[in-house]
Amino acid sequence: MKIVVGLSGGVDSAVAALLLKRQGHDVVGLFMKNWEDDDDDEYCSTREDLVDAVSVAEKVGIEVDAVNFAAEYKDRVFASFLGEYRAGRTPNPDVLCNAEIKFKAFLDHAMALGAEKIATGHYARVEERDGRFVLLKGLDPGKDQSYFLHRLNQAQLSRTVFPVGHLPKSEVRRIAREAGLPNHAKRDSTGICFIGERPFREFLSRYLPREPGPMVTADGESLGEHQGLMYYTIGQRQGLGIGGRRSSGGEPWYVAGKDLAKNTLVVVQGHGHPSLLQNRLVAADASWIAGEAPDAGAYGAKSRYRQADAPCDLAPEGPGRFALDFRDPQWAVTPGQSAVLYRGEECLGGGVIA
Repeated sequence: MKIVVGLSGGVDSAVAALLLKRQGHDVVGLFMKNWEDDDDDEYCSTREDLVDAVSVAEKVGIEVDAVNFAAEYKDRVFASFLGEYRAGRTPNPDVLCNAEIKFKAFLDHAMALGAEKIATGHYARVEERDGRFVLLKGLDPGKDQSYFLHRLNQAQLSRTVFPVGHLPKSEVRRIAREAGLPNHAKRDSTGICFIGERPFREFLSRYLPREPGPMVTADGESLGEHQGLMYYTIGQRQGLGIGGRRSSGGEPWYVAGKDLAKNTLVVVQGHGHPSLLQNRLVAADASWIAGEAPDAGAYGAKSRYRQADAPCDLAPEGPGRFALDFRDPQWAVTPGQSAVLYRGEECLGGGVIA
């Protein structure tokens, strides 16, 4: 079939294209440009990534084109990103980017090109079971990306393949190396999808006003001044500026809360401080892969990426909302991040922690 692959310039999407080509599909590469506000600065790798994508396409023997989704990205993802920070939350734009750009704008573009399916280098799997499409974890537990894909729906999953989802990362690198792909040793990208690895505070201050305010302990004791609530997230340890001030056994300080009305940052000492532990969360803006909420009951859930599924009980909380009650306290549950529900290896969907 004709499959359009999102070629990012990285090794995962490169191997995805290679495997599909070897399977005999009509493969076309598409490079997405999603950000252009500061495309010429030292932190933007778009040009380098495009060169790598073109080099991969030549080696694999497929055509590649570039498409600019910067306007859609700004409207659908970045506006929400800034709104969340204004509201004192810590958003996860990669989740929204997948739902709105990679599997919506990109999918629509690919279908217009006559594609039957799209493919990406995500570590996840899709299976059809009894006429319904399910999203499964990638088999490499250290690389599974189903968390970031939990807002996809049946229509999107029915047109998507993840060619490397059943492979460990080491095998992907080996395939790339043996095939002579020019980016086989390219390091994985980190950081937020459009910001990259630039200094975060400097970037955010371009778009939102900096509003310093008091930094206090949970008991209300003043510890100085924070630089702006938008720069801090629950559980943050670095960059507080109070490392030299230690008492209570010399334990480090962590961000435990934000008081938006008073523009106050609350910090506590010790990784295990009660203020950093919660047995319950409520999430809003729920999105379920099956198209409807799963039944109330016992599941596993992640309240942040890169954590093991935590046993919990799901309960509805009204339209588009749900609560998770955890068996064990969860550390640094952060408003704005995603709470994602699992039944074993199946990702069911999730919502935004409220």
